[in-house]
This record gives sequence, structure tokens and C-alpha cells, in this order.
Amino acid sequence: MNSKLNTRTEGKGADLVLLHGWGVNSGVWQPIAEQLEQLFRVTYIDLPGFGQNNDVLPKTYNMESVAACVAKVIPPQSIVVGWSLGGLIAQHIAVCESDKIKQLVLVATSPKFQKQNEWPGIDPAILQTFSAQLVNNLSKTIERFLAIQAMGSESAKTDIKKIKSSIELYPQANILALTAGLTLLEQIDLRTKLVEFAMPVHWMLGRLDSLVPIKLGEYIKQTLPDNHSVTVFPHASHAPFISHTEEFLADLLAKISV
Repeated sequence: MNSKLNTRTEGKGADLVLLHGWGVNSGVWQPIAEQLEQLFRVTYIDLPGFGQNNDVLPKTYNMESVAACVAKVIPPQSIVVGWSLGGLIAQHIAVCESDKIKQLVLVATSPKFQKQNEWPGIDPAILQTFSAQLVNNLSKTIERFLAIQAMGSESAKTDIKKIKSSIELYPQANILALTAGLTLLEQIDLRTKLVEFAMPVHWMLGRLDSLVPIKLGEYIKQTLPDNHSVTVFPHASHAPFISHTEEFLADLLAKISV
């Protein structure tokens, strides 16, 4: 299979790269695309097996191979914005190929998604259920996951409609990538690596997020160096750039240093 990812670049200015989350594709950024393209040269990347890259899969679909695939198409010294699974991949790239990233913006993501002992995260049973359901009904499983992403947001129904209409412009994700992506969310733990990041890192979290609990914000403030900053959107869930577009953009642009 082809191993070079297809990308799309719009606008002029400093390089800004957007990495989407599990089950969706780069179309999810549509609500903030126009504003960002007026200020930056924006590169949209569909992760391996998703969207326009639904037929682009590394031989072994693991964090190392996926991150390497994505890193190849990131311009050097980019501002990288990673949401959810895309944020986890961005963190791994920051560990292994830090020259690619001038600044890291991590949206509703975590260094470790699965709940364990005192660590806040997703109940392992939820991820396992999604893995099992994918085989039986792919579309319905994606819809359920989108519903969980919006859960708690005052505009949940509208948010889900926006996400669905944006991602339907691109091909449906490859089931191999969906299954392997859930495994990444289950297994990857980058907590010990975060202190090594030299670049500025800004975390953007939703207080009502059921996938990335708000306790992560306290962990970041108490445990990580001063190059990490956090904004919590009080009324947002897992997709603040969709539910609270104006506040999201204002915070993003205030924190980005070009």
C-alpha cells in the first residue's frame, strides 16, 4: 500500500498543522478553517487510514509507524495543533522528532487516555466495547463515539450535526485504522515524556469532557514545567473548537507565538 500521506495546504504565513481525532478526518476543522487560513499556512493531515488517507496504512499500525508517517509531511518548525488521538500522536512526534514542532497545542487530549488507578481517563470497558462493536456496525459505532464526544455540552445535538456534516465530505475511515487507533488510546502512556518537551505546550480542555477528565488540568499545573500552559473552557466538552468556536480561536491566537 501507498505509505505517503495526502495533505492539503491553504493560506499563507507561518506553518500551522492540524491533526484530527479518532473516527473522523480533517474535515472536522471546517468551523475554524477560514479564520486560520487568513493568518497561517495551514496544512490539513488525515491520519493514516482516515479520510483521504483511508487506503494509506503502515505495514504495522502502531504509534511509532503512525507518528513517523505523519511527521514526514509536517513542515519543519510548524505550530502543531493535535486534537484527541491526533494530540496523542503529536506528543509522540514531539518526543521523537522535536525539530518538526515549534509549538505544540493539545486540544482535549491526554498523554494517557485509559483510566488506571488514580489516573483520570476512559474506562477500559468503553474502549473494549467500541472495538467489539466496530466489526458489527461501523457507522453506528462512529455515531455513538461522536455522541460521547459532545456529551455534557449545552449544544451537544448541534455539535454532533456539525461534526457529521464536516467529516462526510471525505471517505469513511478504514476499519483497520479504527481498530488500531482504539488500541493506541488503550495502550499508549507518554506521561514521563512530557517533562522533556522544550517547545511551548498549550493544553486546551473542556470542563465537561467525559473522555479527557478535567483533572488532567491539575496534573499539568502541578507536575509539568512552566513551558506548559492550560486553558479550561467551562461549558465545553470534547470538541471546544466546534461548540465554542470564538472562545477557542481567541485563546489559540493569544497563545500562539509566531
